[in-house]
This record gives sequence, structure tokens and C-alpha cells, in this order.
Amino acid sequence: MFTFLLSVVLLIVGYFTYGKFVTKVFNEDHSRPTPAISMNDGVDFMPLSWVKIFLIQFLNIAGLGPIFGAIAGAMWGPVAFLWIVFGNILGGAVHDYFSGMISIRRNGESIPEIIGVYLGKPMMQFMRGFTVLMMVVVGAVFVVGPAQILDGLTHGYVGLLAWASIIFIYYILATLLPIDQIIGRIYPVFGLALLFMAVAIGGMMLYNGLPIPELSLSSFSNMHTNPSEFPVFPMLFVSIACGAISGFHATQSPLMARCMTNEKYGRRVFYGAMVAEGLVALVWAAVGMSFWGGVEQLNQVMIVHKGNAAWAVNHISVELLGPVGAFLAVLGVVAAPITSGDTAFRSARLIVADFLKLDQKPIKNRLFISVFLFAGGLALTLVDFSVIWRYMAWSNQTLATIVLWTITVYLVRQHKWYLITLIPSIFMTAVVSTYLFVAPEGLHWNLKNGYLAGGFITLSISILFATWLTKYRKYNTKK
Repeated sequence: MFTFLLSVVLLIVGYFTYGKFVTKVFNEDHSRPTPAISMNDGVDFMPLSWVKIFLIQFLNIAGLGPIFGAIAGAMWGPVAFLWIVFGNILGGAVHDYFSGMISIRRNGESIPEIIGVYLGKPMMQFMRGFTVLMMVVVGAVFVVGPAQILDGLTHGYVGLLAWASIIFIYYILATLLPIDQIIGRIYPVFGLALLFMAVAIGGMMLYNGLPIPELSLSSFSNMHTNPSEFPVFPMLFVSIACGAISGFHATQSPLMARCMTNEKYGRRVFYGAMVAEGLVALVWAAVGMSFWGGVEQLNQVMIVHKGNAAWAVNHISVELLGPVGAFLAVLGVVAAPITSGDTAFRSARLIVADFLKLDQKPIKNRLFISVFLFAGGLALTLVDFSVIWRYMAWSNQTLATIVLWTITVYLVRQHKWYLITLIPSIFMTAVVSTYLFVAPEGLHWNLKNGYLAGGFITLSISILFATWLTKYRKYNTKK
């Protein structure tokens, strides 16, 4: 229990200390007009209160990640706590903050456009396609996941297909309508449900004295049931994305950058929402390790149920909170992915609109883009959920890595302290490149060769950055 409570404290302290330091590096300008004020179009660019923006951002980035991903990550044992805490404070929250604040400074640009400014037009073109595809995949995943939970809650009475259809109809409306008409009104309610879920589950876990494993020299190891197939590095760092660091968040921060009325709210909204998500991930990782009696037992349960985290969430909620509390808790778990799915499609629409230079104020223009996006999403719902989830996880962390390198170049050009993102950039490059070689859904090489190949790619990219940095400094010194 001490490790869990210390992790909670470290996340909160990180927000007030390192988060404040990050804002100083960025150098917020509280007198600068934001896109919500200067570019108000009544659809996507629209002033909202920082509290609403915080709740929307929190729900956008939460999804199934800090719940399903945390339960899956708990299978490695207490080392998951370290990744959630330090990955969040030093990586994920910094990544989310700069994604939003750079977008504000660049008139609400989407993340592929920002990447193009700092990493070049070829990368921008690639990231346009990559990001849109990823958003459609995320939207599809967040149709199937919550539909499974709702089907379980209703004991199959309504049917999985019916729930998926209802969610899809909601996505269409939320994607097309102005941001204040659906998202701005119901997200605060869903946000409270999600927060209640985390607090209630965490409170009952502590009240019942569930045996949360402590991180010690003996437990600082890979406790996964199949450690040779699932090494801590890089598998854990991809399995737990939301809650630690996630590229999906970089696609969502610009949505809120178009609604923020003052740069002074940046830490509260972007850094703060990520810390809040980390707290949710900590709760679910801890209850995953403790509910069935330990990490070994969790692994056995997940094997029996074929990794069905939706079943685990429902079972834990019912047992700890009873029928009424479980319903409210699972509602929060359902609301999180649904509210991420709709904004995934909305983000994809805006990315395509930025590329086509297509004004989104006329609804016919929004509809023109959305038809193709939803057709793709509908097709993906027919694919095996577990397969989509695995490939989405790697794509997600790859996007986070590219965004971190983008922010690093931005900081260099702004003559700011770029080490705060350079170190996470190098680390995440090692994670995603090694994962590609050793993961079962990747090339599935043996660990030695996979680590060598991942290390080579990481070293090569680091050398490319160092070469560019040297040339950049030399050129600017001459000027």
C-alpha cells in the first residue's frame, strides 16, 4: 500500500513542481489573444471555461487506456507504478502540455501541421495520413470496447450490435455539431462519473485492505506469467500508454487549444488532465494487482478470460461497489472511451480540413469529410478487437515519439531548455523501435537481436539530431 500511496503523492507533487517548471520553459504570455478569441467560428474555435476544457481534455485522453491498459500493465507487477509516475510527470504531461500550447501559438493547428513546421513537409504529409488512420482506428476501438461493457451490463438483452450502432450514431452527431452543443454540455457529467469511479474503486480497495504489492528489491522484476515473451522493456511501456505517455493525446490537445481563452490555463488543462489520468491508471493498476490476491493471480485470471479487461472491470466494480455503485462506476468506464472515440473522429475531420483548406463552418463541408471517416471506422469494427488494440498501441507510442522529437526541435529553435523533451524522445525511440522487433505481433526476434536493432535505430536517430543541432547552431551563429 505504501508504494501506491507514495505514487499518488509523487504525481500530485509533480504537477505543482515539474509542471510549473515546464510552464516557465514555455514562457506563457497571459496577454496574448488565443485562437478561441481571434478566430471564433462558432463550431470548433469557441471560448469555453477552463473547467469545461479540463474535463473535456481529461475525457478525450482517458478512453480505455488508463483502465484497460493499467490492468494489462499490472500483469508485470509493481514496476508498473514506476512507469506510470515518472512516465507521466517527465514524459506524458510534458508531451500533452506542449502539444496544446504550441497549437495555441500556431492558431490552433492540428498536430500533423505542427510536425511539418519543425520536421519538414515530407514528414507532415506522412503524418497526415498516419494520424487520420490512427484516429479512425481509435474511433473503431472505442466503439467495440464500450459496446462490450454495455452488453455485459444488460446481460446481452440489447445486443452487442445494437449498442455499437447507438454509439456510432452518437459519434456522428458529436463529430458534426459545434463543440458546445454536445461535448461542452455532457462531458462535465461524464467527467464526474469517471472521477467517481476512480475515487470509489480506490477508496474501497484501501478500505477493504486489499494486498497491494510493494515495490522492493525482490519485486523489482518481471512478474508476467510469460516473461520471456513479454519483457518489461519494451512491452510494459507500450501496454501502459494512457496514464504514462500517449501520442493520441497530441491529437486531442489542439482541439482544446481552439477553445482556451488564456494561456495561463495551460498547466491546469494539459498538464493537469494528464496527471489526473495518471491517478486513474494508478488506481486500476493497484486494484488489478490486489483484487485477486496478487500479481500471479491476476495473470491467471487474465489467461482464463483471454485478456478480457472489460470483464475484469465489470467484475471488480460489482464486487467492490455493489450493483448501484458498480453501475455508476462502469458508466464512467463506458463514458471515457465513448468521449475519446467521438473526439478521435472530430480530430480526424479537422486534420483533413486543415489539409484540404476546407472551411468547417458550413455543415456540408463537415459532412463531406465525415462520411469517408465513418465508413472506414465502420469497416474496422468488423475486425478482431484484440488485433486492432495491439497495433493501435504501437502506433500510439510511435506518434508520441514523433511528437516529442517535434517539441524538441521547437524548443531548440526557440532557444529554450530542450533537454526536457530530448531525453524522453530518445527513450521512447528505443521503446517503439525495439517493440517492432521483439513483439509477438511484430517481427518477433529474440531479445538480444531485438535490443541490438532497437539500439541501433535509436543511436542513428540521436546522431541525426546531434548533426542537425550542430549545423543549426553553426548557421545561426554566423547570422
